[in-house]
Order: sequence, then C-alpha cells, then structure tokens
Amino acid sequence: MAAPQNKVIVTCAVTGGIHTPTMSPHLPITARDIEDESVAAAEAGAAIVHLHARKPENGQPSQDPALFLEFLPRIAARSDVVINLTTGGAPNMLVEERLQPALQLKPEVASLNMGSMNFGLYPMIARHKTFKYDWERPYLEGSEDRVFRNTFKEIRYILESCADNGTRFEIECYDTSHLYTAAHFIDRGILKPPFFIQSVFGLLGGIGTHPDDVMHMRRTAERLFGKDYYWSVLGAGRSQMPIASMAAAMGGNVRVGLEDSLWEDRGRLSRSNADQVRRVVGILKSLNLEVATPDEARDMLQLKGRDAVAF
Repeated sequence: MAAPQNKVIVTCAVTGGIHTPTMSPHLPITARDIEDESVAAAEAGAAIVHLHARKPENGQPSQDPALFLEFLPRIAARSDVVINLTTGGAPNMLVEERLQPALQLKPEVASLNMGSMNFGLYPMIARHKTFKYDWERPYLEGSEDRVFRNTFKEIRYILESCADNGTRFEIECYDTSHLYTAAHFIDRGILKPPFFIQSVFGLLGGIGTHPDDVMHMRRTAERLFGKDYYWSVLGAGRSQMPIASMAAAMGGNVRVGLEDSLWEDRGRLSRSNADQVRRVVGILKSLNLEVATPDEARDMLQLKGRDAVAF
C-alpha cells in the first residue's frame, strides 16, 4: 500500500522538450512566458511546477543553466510553488548536458528517467505541412532512429552528483521495467524514501494508455515500494484527463501541463497550463478529493524547503 495521504499533489509540466513551437502558439517559449505560466498554474492549484528551458529566439529545448536563471528567481519571488527541474532535457542530449540545471541550481525536486528507451516523436510530423523553425522537422524526424539514453551508470551519475544538494527525485517510469530499475537503486541504497514515482503513459516507446496498463503499473509499484512511495501519473495527449481521473480515484497524484498535452479536447488547443490545472482540480473536487498546497506537498515528500535552493 502506498504512503497514506489525504490530499492530492497536482504537478504542472509547463513547457517540456517534446513539442515544438509550430504545434501550438500557446506553448511557453520565453523566460517571461515560462514565469507567468508557472505562477498562473500555481495559483490554479498546482503544488509543483516541472520546468524545462527553451532558447527564446526559436523555442529549441536547452539545458543552459543561464536560461533557467532568467525565470527561476522570478517564479520563486512570486510564488511558494515547489520547483522541479528536468534532468531529461530533450531526447537528443547527453547526460552531462542534461544534468547541469539540477546540479548547479539545486532544486527541491528534479525529474529522473529510469532507463533508456525509444522515444518516438516522428508521428507528429504528419500534422503539419510546414514548420516555423528549421530545427523542428529534423528533431522530430530523428526520433525514428533515436534512443533516449539513461544507462544504469548514467542514472547513478545523476543521483550521486546531486547527492549533496538535498534534491529529491521525481522518478519517471515509462514502463514496468523502469519500476524495477528504481527498485535496483533503492536496494543499492542510492535512492532514499519517500519515493515520488511518476508513471508515464502514452509516449511512443513506453507503456500504453489502457486501464489495464494503469492498473499493472500501480500493482507493480505497490509490490516493490509499499508504504514508502507516493504514486503520480501523467497521460500523454488525449489520455491526459482520463488517466488522471482514473489514478486519482485509485489514490494517486496527478500531473498535467502543456509538456504532456497541447489539447483541451478533440481539435481544440489548450490555451494555457492554468486551464489544464483548473480542469484537473475540478475533476479532483468532483471525486471529493482535496488538493495539496505547496507546503503540504513539501511535508509529504520530505523536501528540503524553498530556502535551500541555489536560485
């Protein structure tokens, strides 16, 4: 049984490294966009914001810590939201590049993908005749022959490099094998409880979105981690709200945001991250569930606190 909780943690993934600017005019690109979207998501009910950076001139994903510093202090000044930085970056980046924001800026939480995987973005090409920037099409096309790389050695490198930072990890699991990889690092004493296990559904190369897939991931996590973990889910694209609803009803936490889905419903783009947060908060309330505040999320996940970061 997962750790007992009486409130649901809502995470908002604000921009990510999957979608490209052509896909939506509402995707946050500039530092001010990311700042405003993060604060609005927190005001709508998100306890955690999961953040990537992008080059302001063309929206290309970047792990340059200087770009993160253009928005992180401003978010922290305007909101008490928990800030979670990516170590995933984008699928075409090497681990040393991906690690730098979390290593240098010492956030309360950082994401960590639990394994290498095929990461297929190329089906998105068919939706667009032209692209706004030259990098977009090759980036998407290249994913047909690209592996997002996170070997056992690289996972250990990330965990040990950040060990003195006091950063906890959002452990991202795209399939059941990733849950077993997390258990391996727990057995080695490198990961410490409580574990924040994020199950990811619907990315091409990972587990699917059928309710049986959700149940299987939940059962496996229960068996491996027991009361030492908090379970959260994200569903990619159109599966975002159905999977969030299912997981919430099962006692889980939820993640939404434009990183995970650009769509409000069929054929209609989501206009903001805050809209997605408000929508999932409404679902939670309809299930008679309460939403955790940032400080309640800090207590649940035993975070080091917002004053112990380096931004």
